[in-house]
Amino acid sequence: MIKRDYYEILGVDKNASKDELKKAYRKLAMQFHPDRNPNNAEAEEKFKEAAEAYEILSNDEKRANYDRFGHNGVRGGFESTGFTDINDIFSHFSDIFSGSSIFDDFFGGGRQHTRHRRGARTAGSDLRVNLKLSLAEIATGTSKTIKIKKHVRCEQCNATGAEKGTLLKPCPVCNGTGEVKQISRSIFGQFVNITTCHNCSGEGSIIDSPCKKCRGEGRHTDEVTIKIDVPAGVHEGSYMTLRGQGNAGKRGGEAGSIIVVFEELEHEYFTREDDDVIFNLFITYPQAVLGAEVEVPTLTGKALLKVEPGTQPGKLLKMKGKGIKHLNSPGVGDQIVKVNIAVPNKVNSKEKDLLQQLSEMPNIKGSSKNEEKSFFKKFRL
Repeated sequence: MIKRDYYEILGVDKNASKDELKKAYRKLAMQFHPDRNPNNAEAEEKFKEAAEAYEILSNDEKRANYDRFGHNGVRGGFESTGFTDINDIFSHFSDIFSGSSIFDDFFGGGRQHTRHRRGARTAGSDLRVNLKLSLAEIATGTSKTIKIKKHVRCEQCNATGAEKGTLLKPCPVCNGTGEVKQISRSIFGQFVNITTCHNCSGEGSIIDSPCKKCRGEGRHTDEVTIKIDVPAGVHEGSYMTLRGQGNAGKRGGEAGSIIVVFEELEHEYFTREDDDVIFNLFITYPQAVLGAEVEVPTLTGKALLKVEPGTQPGKLLKMKGKGIKHLNSPGVGDQIVKVNIAVPNKVNSKEKDLLQQLSEMPNIKGSSKNEEKSFFKKFRL
């Protein structure tokens, strides 16, 4: 099934502000909320679709990646957002579905499970990797295998942080909810302030016997090997996000991402201009006059290029399809060959005599005068 555009789902344009995104999402979520559409599978799918779109577009990094690479850039799908069911959506967007939101007006104060993030885990941090690429690798895409050190899940305690055979206990301060309520009264009425429990850091449970390997964190540092599939056509400073491959979170918390930033290595022969590559070709004067077939390097090897008789210095010759594959569209750039005349630094006496004789030849002498006239004609008033 072809996925719909996230901006289209929310009904906003690509320059929409965060407030506009939130407003649009609230409207859709209110329309397709499960409490208003009981046992309606279609409404539930639209609710999930809107949640996925908002989760991506409300995050600056994910939105930039989506704008650059589309759905492939966020490796889309409802599961890719980290949501597994409707309850996860309520929990993830607690600022929208909580008591302070407009949903209370329609659903009697909201669902109980939306108010508490019991068992909330601290998410792992993102990692940045700078990946150096040659023009040849960029031209066709490549796969790279690298080693990095990061936090990984502790297998000894199954990321719980508790020693094997022991159990987590409900936090006595928050009674397992992960949150602490404070009620205050004023002349304006009663206010409820909900904060994260300081005793369990919002997890709702505490550890009596920490795991010896991870010391209760549910994760430890290790060196891992990751594979990075680089699409063709990336450029200096562009990046891709490997979701869920960053540092593991504490005690089973969601893993962060790896942000792969691409660096373009300088090439020995070519310079890049968008998806075209530029090559400076030096030929002799006789080759320019008489024409020749010369061998030139390309990003994929060597190829023969025909130089027509009478080719002038500075002429640009196109080798179609010898450039870089386009990133977001089909097709390939070209190799542009700029013709230059190689002038020797030194000549021997025989060569000097021959060149002198050549310079007196009618066609050579005539072409020189014609070029001179053409030059001055450009500046004539």
